[in-house]
Amino acid sequence: MSTKPAVKTAQNPGAQKRGLSRDARNNLTAYSFIAPNFIGFCIFTLIPMVFAIGLSFCNWDGQHAIEFVGLKNFLDLAGDKTFKTAFVNTIVYCVGTVPLTLVCSLGLALLLNQNVKLRNFFRTVSFFPYVASLVAVAAVWNMIFSPSMGPVNMLLSSLGVENLPRWAAGKDTAMITVILFSVWKNMGYYMVIYLAGLQGTNPVLVEAAELDGASKWHVFWHVTLPQLRPTTFFVTITLTIASFKVYDQMYMITQGGPGDATITLVYDIYNIAFVNTPKYGYASAVAMVLFALVLAITLFQFRNSSNND
Repeated sequence: MSTKPAVKTAQNPGAQKRGLSRDARNNLTAYSFIAPNFIGFCIFTLIPMVFAIGLSFCNWDGQHAIEFVGLKNFLDLAGDKTFKTAFVNTIVYCVGTVPLTLVCSLGLALLLNQNVKLRNFFRTVSFFPYVASLVAVAAVWNMIFSPSMGPVNMLLSSLGVENLPRWAAGKDTAMITVILFSVWKNMGYYMVIYLAGLQGTNPVLVEAAELDGASKWHVFWHVTLPQLRPTTFFVTITLTIASFKVYDQMYMITQGGPGDATITLVYDIYNIAFVNTPKYGYASAVAMVLFALVLAITLFQFRNSSNND
């Protein structure tokens, strides 16, 4: 009885599918986490932004074909009185809001960083306007500053003030009203940022300055404030960008009025594109001017900060 020798089949290592390497699997996992946010950014931000840049050189009402007009939209801005008013109002709002919010939020953070009673309660109360509904707080603000029955004017009247301000209803006081509202609503958020910055300061430097006989003001100005420079820079940048993009406060309190007293660039863009006869190309041109303005100011702040460092 003969036996056949067993034949061994040689397997080709290259014929088998090799699995992904560990680095490839790690990269694939990282990209899978990034992909949803990146896809959303491309769909809702990047593509519309590129489309708006191209549309700023065209005329389009959303119904007829897009017509290329070159620089006509930008040249027309030079003679647009509403655009000029909105541009100036945006600058005024930014100049009035940013420094006042910085001072109020920093002062509130310094106060609530001390060991005072009910500190956590006052921190919560200060932060509440920022998270509260804008519609609700704007309605309350309009009632408080009502020209006829508001408690602020009633208090001023009891103090003997004759020419009571009309606040949001007055052409000369409407912008001041919106600025005060914005500072009150947002300073709680920036207070939290400053509190985080104060927690990162070096207490040894403060103690050394106090032992040397420095007053509280000198300790704050020469020791604490320089350590808060990165925090102040971040707050200034975010506040400036938010101020140039302001729309909701104007819409809820003054609707851009009275007249054009509180109309801003974003509010002007909204009116051009959606309220009046749609001019999406012209609105995109205004948006490009706003983008260039914010970019220039941001780059200037970055350069100034690097020079100071």
